[in-house]
Amino acid sequence: MTRVGVDVGGTFTDLVAVRPDGSLDIRKVASTPADPSIGLFRAIDALGTGDGGGGTGESDRPVPRPPSPVPIDVLVHGTTVATNALLERRGARVALVTTAGFEDLLWLRRQDRPALYDLARDHPPPLVARQDVIGARERMGPDGVIVALSESEVTRVTEAVRALAPPPESIAIALLFSFRHPAHERRLADALRTALPAVPVVASHEILPVFREYERTSTTTAEAYLRPKVASYVERTADASKARGVRSLRIMTSSGGTLGAEQAAQRAASLALSGPAGGVVGARLIGAAVDARELLTLDMGGTSADASLVSRGVALSEGAESVAGVPVALPAILIETVSAGGGSIASVDEGGALRVGPRSAGAEPGPACYGRGGTEPTVTDACLVLGWLDPAYPLADSVQLDRAAAERAVAGLKLPRDVCEVSAGIVQVATAVMARALKRVSVARGIDPRGMALLPFGGAGPLFGCALADALGMSRVIVPPHPGVLSALGLAVAPERVDVLASLHRSLTDLSATELAAAYAPLLAAAASALPDAALTRFADCRFAGQGYEVTVPARDDPPALATAFRTAHRARHGYGDADDVPPIELVNLRVVAERGVAAAPLGGRRGLGIPSAGRRMIVTRDGKRVRADVWPLGELPAGKQLNAPAILAGQDATGLIEPGWRGVVHDSGAVILERGGA
Repeated sequence: MTRVGVDVGGTFTDLVAVRPDGSLDIRKVASTPADPSIGLFRAIDALGTGDGGGGTGESDRPVPRPPSPVPIDVLVHGTTVATNALLERRGARVALVTTAGFEDLLWLRRQDRPALYDLARDHPPPLVARQDVIGARERMGPDGVIVALSESEVTRVTEAVRALAPPPESIAIALLFSFRHPAHERRLADALRTALPAVPVVASHEILPVFREYERTSTTTAEAYLRPKVASYVERTADASKARGVRSLRIMTSSGGTLGAEQAAQRAASLALSGPAGGVVGARLIGAAVDARELLTLDMGGTSADASLVSRGVALSEGAESVAGVPVALPAILIETVSAGGGSIASVDEGGALRVGPRSAGAEPGPACYGRGGTEPTVTDACLVLGWLDPAYPLADSVQLDRAAAERAVAGLKLPRDVCEVSAGIVQVATAVMARALKRVSVARGIDPRGMALLPFGGAGPLFGCALADALGMSRVIVPPHPGVLSALGLAVAPERVDVLASLHRSLTDLSATELAAAYAPLLAAAASALPDAALTRFADCRFAGQGYEVTVPARDDPPALATAFRTAHRARHGYGDADDVPPIELVNLRVVAERGVAAAPLGGRRGLGIPSAGRRMIVTRDGKRVRADVWPLGELPAGKQLNAPAILAGQDATGLIEPGWRGVVHDSGAVILERGGA
């Protein structure tokens, strides 16, 4: 089968096609923020044509074409549509139906402050207007009905929703204890779907049937807010894919798996971290190839940098994360995003200090060196001034770098230093920002990064690998053979995945193995039905009694074994877990993951546009020293090749830097393993 992964980033859209013979086709074109599908199909249309996509502006709309000469069996798409809708607040107008008396829940939150020491800062407003929240006179408790939902109340609520002006574009329903007793939600959902057949209705027991009222309501509201926009985008993309002969379209989810187009359209909130999750899947692939199971990953693209962690070969996942200030408590790979991409704009603040981000030059106009009208200095401009990037070699999508424009932009900061010193300062600030993100996913979770390997990728990530490793005390860096499109490769090889959740609040000492198996049975059946012939894995969310957070561990067949697994995981994460005076252990949630994997892509071999042969050029290091660096063709070096610092790794899709004090060796996979200790 030919599997194609397409990752839409803030600056470039990346495509990797995995051929049946094991070869890879790579395309990189400019992103089109107004309609991401334009860039997606420009990349697809370029397959088999021998060019890199052509065109740079959003006006270059994809023209109708016959099926591609390169037949595509599966297209896996990592989309930013859901993420951008949350960031820009461009979703649907939502009506929220909740239990009467709890209409203010989304505004009350958990009574926490957005910034502990900033009393003036406020949380982002909820996705629904207060006047569009309707209370239903009903109430469920832990044991069942407390206040019955009458037929007259169902009619009143339905009419109240219909009377809203302007009319809602989507409806969310989140009632108390519906995760355990969903009967009232079902009745309201049925009535609203009958009365308003053209309006999506989202019930919380269908989206997130677990406890924690605020997170469940917020997630359900986010699903309703995103579903119309995401469903429309997925439908248009599916139709355009079919017209090009694509046999199957799948969409990446935040959990690191893929859903079919129809399923994805009904799980819009699960796409909030669609693109970054593909990068972590690709990082796991590289880690497995070089036998590195403990990884810190950093995806540095054009707009942002995404930090994540892989432990024992498995990506760290955590729920109840916020996206653009909105809690979305669906299964998701842990990703910490900071504004430190190649297009992040450098500026001088009121105190005269150099800053990087959060503003980005994006795809249009892009960094000043792109020659598309940008005038503000970015991280990419700084790297070009330092000689890390080669102006004689097109970056991607026929983007020819202009060093003079980059120097003018950096000089515009008007700092009392020459442009090389200022550029070195820009990369140092960007490095510090990314190092903090890496510490938040590792040190802040009780994990020592010094025993791990750093895997930087994205178009700019490998340029900062040695600097970030130095900042965290790490001694090993893994540069993939195709780092600029690793997210797209991860998409192409990502497994099909379905997550099924349910709450079960019981003390492990009061739970028998038979009861535990019976509780998992309906979840296993639902997962098997949603994804036939998939591997099913059980997980459990546990905590010590009185704690407000859980630790997810692989489930065991009997409660004592589950308790032992939890103590081990809790001790690794929080530093304690098996003292005699710890409270009893509670089981909180059950999880079943269904995964159907695909054949892993072979690494090393690929077909592309080629790169210049090895040579030497003068560069400036981040500490301001001018040195002459070797230039090596990343991804095309023989296994076992020793690389001394300083050196540039010039790839088709990204550039890497081996800094003084490091040395490298080429792995059989084509990856370059860097270790501290070079001359």
